[in-house]
Amino acid sequence: MKAIRILINSNIFISLSAVALTVATQIQLGLNPQWHPYLFLIFFATLFEYNLHRLITILTNSDALNSDKHNWVKDKSNWFYLLVFLSVLGFAISVVEAKLKVLLTLAPIAGLTLFYSTPLSKSAKRIFRLRQIPFLKIFLISFVWATVTILLPVIHSEKAYNNFHILTMIIERFLFVFAITIPFDIRDMIADRQAGLKTIPLLIGAKKSIYSSISALVLFLTIAVFHYLITNQWIIISAFTISFLTTIVFLINERIRNLPLYYYGILDGTMLLQGVLVLGLYFINLIFQ
Repeated sequence: MKAIRILINSNIFISLSAVALTVATQIQLGLNPQWHPYLFLIFFATLFEYNLHRLITILTNSDALNSDKHNWVKDKSNWFYLLVFLSVLGFAISVVEAKLKVLLTLAPIAGLTLFYSTPLSKSAKRIFRLRQIPFLKIFLISFVWATVTILLPVIHSEKAYNNFHILTMIIERFLFVFAITIPFDIRDMIADRQAGLKTIPLLIGAKKSIYSSISALVLFLTIAVFHYLITNQWIIISAFTISFLTTIVFLINERIRNLPLYYYGILDGTMLLQGVLVLGLYFINLIFQ
């Protein structure tokens, strides 16, 4: 349990989830899963962004150190700053090793991600970030996760893919990430209301927001089933169905929702699980062929 908490608090866990989804994309594209340098880029870019967001939060609001989300930094400040340095170093090395085409394509997305955390303006009364635009936060998070984990393998492979196939993959991943991100906004309803932020749960309430999450998951699976029936990828349908069912349970089971690691362990872990399911079923299929 201690090791799991370290992985979660350091944001290594969420970074591994990004890598797992990207490897799943390789299989969805009909490629053999392989370890490419761009997976390092995905890992360190995620690690850098999440730790940068945390760093900016605690620098601009010292009270944040007392929250459950950030008190790990308070207890392990030296380790945190070392982690920030290593994430920057790893990200810089990954950028140097990446193809120019990959960097040019992902630069706009990286800019959005950076502005999500970095203050765009600062006055005596408040600090403004891109994430404070009404209702934008959840859509921005879903868009960035979907495009980065899908487009990196597409661009790196330098193969010609059907645009409909790629667009549908992006929509599927967007819907899945959207569904698991809504509960975070439900959790933050009080803080967001005090900060003057407008989110979906504050607009329609917590109960209807959970229904929205479930609806997004149902739409995700529906699109995926039709999509991968066309491409004859039964492995993906099976993996996504298991992912769908487990995530539904995580969303509606009250006992699970009250677990200490629910948000950063279980909900974030649904992305890792989905990637592992796709990869695992791929190898199982190879064995029985």
